[in-house]
Amino acid sequence: MVVVFGYTSDQKAIKVAKDQLKAHLLAVRLFRDQLPLVAGSYAKILRGTGRYLKLAFMPLLYVTIPITLLIVQLDRYLGSTAIQSRAPFLLTVRADGAEAMNALALDLPAEIAMTAPAVHVAAENEVVWRLAASRDGEYEIKVVAGGDNATKTLQVSSDPARVSAVRLKGHFWERLFTSGESALPASSVVESIAINYPERNIEIAGYEINWIVLFFVLSMIAGFLFKELLGIQI
Repeated sequence: MVVVFGYTSDQKAIKVAKDQLKAHLLAVRLFRDQLPLVAGSYAKILRGTGRYLKLAFMPLLYVTIPITLLIVQLDRYLGSTAIQSRAPFLLTVRADGAEAMNALALDLPAEIAMTAPAVHVAAENEVVWRLAASRDGEYEIKVVAGGDNATKTLQVSSDPARVSAVRLKGHFWERLFTSGESALPASSVVESIAINYPERNIEIAGYEINWIVLFFVLSMIAGFLFKELLGIQI
């Protein structure tokens, strides 16, 4: 992030803008008993801040887009844990209507067993199954609705694995950020297939935090360190 910012920004102009801001801040401290000078310095600080943000906007945009896509991919591995073997989990299938919902059924691999009767949520056109896997592995669960089939990948592992919590029909932008699988066929009566993978939290000093929080904290520390080592103005 620091290197990209350095190559895509006007480093000389940013240094000048930062030096001017420091000078105006120093003036506020030195002449705090002279109200006209302080007011003028505050006005210059506001203008200088606007100038700095203008200089930093495009470089930050260049950094933000790839980092956002990177975080989306990292979240596939770090945002949730895979299902543990023999631990119950829920599979939720949404159909495009009540008739299609009533026709939904599962075709399960031999290692996956149903542990409770299906629950129909008529208001949402959803059917929820409680399942459990007998051993680790990557499985394909098939949802059957009459002559229509749709599949969903299931990850069962005690190790970090790339998981996709939901498979969707259409909804390109939602799929980009929430799903790691291709879209369901446009002709399918199944709107979505979701698995309730447990959320992953990292414990530090007795507190559980989301991995993204830790990622940004470490990124900020690394950014300030490397900007000094590489001599890049941020």
